[in-house]
Amino acid sequence: MSDILSHENLQIIWFFLWGLLWSIYFVLDGFDIGLGTLLPLVAADDDERRMVYNAAGPFWDGNEVWLITAGGVTFAAFPKAYAVMFSALYAPLLILLFALIFRAVSFEFRNKIDSRGWRKAWDTCHFFGNFLPALLLGVAFANLFKGIPIDGRGIYLGSILSLLNLYGIAGGVFFVIVFAFHGALWLAIRAEGALHDKARKTASMLWPALLVMTLLFLALTWVYTPLYNNYFKTPALLTVPFLAVTVLLAQPFCLKKGRLVSAFTASAVFIVGVTLFGVFGMFPALVPSSISAAASITVASAASSQVTLTIMLVVALICVPVVIAYQAWVYSLLSFKIIPEYLASEEAY
Repeated sequence: MSDILSHENLQIIWFFLWGLLWSIYFVLDGFDIGLGTLLPLVAADDDERRMVYNAAGPFWDGNEVWLITAGGVTFAAFPKAYAVMFSALYAPLLILLFALIFRAVSFEFRNKIDSRGWRKAWDTCHFFGNFLPALLLGVAFANLFKGIPIDGRGIYLGSILSLLNLYGIAGGVFFVIVFAFHGALWLAIRAEGALHDKARKTASMLWPALLVMTLLFLALTWVYTPLYNNYFKTPALLTVPFLAVTVLLAQPFCLKKGRLVSAFTASAVFIVGVTLFGVFGMFPALVPSSISAAASITVASAASSQVTLTIMLVVALICVPVVIAYQAWVYSLLSFKIIPEYLASEEAY
């Protein structure tokens, strides 16, 4: 047991858990973000807009727990990486924070005043409060995969404009499309009638764009990042991107046959696969430097002490299953169809 819980092994375990927690967040909050991004495109009237809100309503705040968890793990397990990451990406992360705040407020405030202008204003906030996080998360993670300009002291030598490079922008667009497709599938599962049909049609229309952006992002990853090096060294890791591409190619068949739950599950697996593809490719770096490989923040240089990582692992093994069980219960209880009669209830947004 002492060998398993050696400092080196704990670093690797927490690096994997770090990537897994981010992928879980992208899967769960991804459909919420996708729903908000699609709001102006799929909702024709106020009832349909309310259906979109209520498709995410019982889940969005619980889903964001995983964002706090992923950020907390970064802070506790790899404090140096947290410090460098959040200082280098300070501006986009601050914009992301305010966008998420306005998204949360839009859920609660939209129907407080019976005014078309009031609701339209909060619908606009809701759209940008979902679109911007998708875009910014894509830009941020793409730049991490590529490497950011930090020196040996961990000081960021770039600007917010240096993050808006071709690969970073491609990552942002890729995330927007991934989440929009994911959200369209969730809406098709939860909605009925015309909105269900529009959501299913939107998912079918987004899939070709998703396929093109996936192939483009993989090609740009080859050009701009060293991620593939780990896959050449350890070919067994290729199962991760292979699985992601396989489930992506299966989705049109699921949509055609009306197997929306299967399509949504495949979308979730695709998101996990894409996230872990980048994370495994980064190892052992957590914050790669584009200036010099020696300046990169690695798992070994950023990790907390062995005692800290051990305590965190014990707490995670006890608490995370409880959180998962509770959230699974919430989904089983509240994943009902959104029908017009529900909108008249007090629980509806």
